[in-house]
Amino acid sequence: MLTAKLLSLIVTCLMLCAVALPGCANPGSNNGADEDIPEKTPRVAEYHKMPHDEAKEIMDGTEPYILVDVRTQEEYDELHIQGAALIPVDELAERAETELPDKDALILLYCRSGARSKTAAETLVELGYTDVHDIGGITTWPYDNVE
Repeated sequence: MLTAKLLSLIVTCLMLCAVALPGCANPGSNNGADEDIPEKTPRVAEYHKMPHDEAKEIMDGTEPYILVDVRTQEEYDELHIQGAALIPVDELAERAETELPDKDALILLYCRSGARSKTAAETLVELGYTDVHDIGGITTWPYDNVE
């Protein structure tokens, strides 16, 4: 038979386990209170190069996106892709927060030949934007433009 002291020790251990173990079942969990709310995986800010045909597919689809021309006003006035917003690369860091408030939005960037759009994409990534794609230059864009 168990002694009273041993029995008391076992009961104490069982009570401590009953209190401590439920919190160990799922670290970061609220004991099941938030089980219906999926955990959101943080998006990583990184640079992406996107071919013109993939960009055109997005533009023709239903997924929301933001198209940004990072050239000068004069270049934009001469020729640009339909629906593009103009934010010159030299002004991007200052204007991004105001004009591109959603840092998880799908953003497509282009310039004349691809150099400024790469710089612009890298700038947005440094600012924490997570879905930034450089689609290169308008000089090789094989689809319709606005003159």
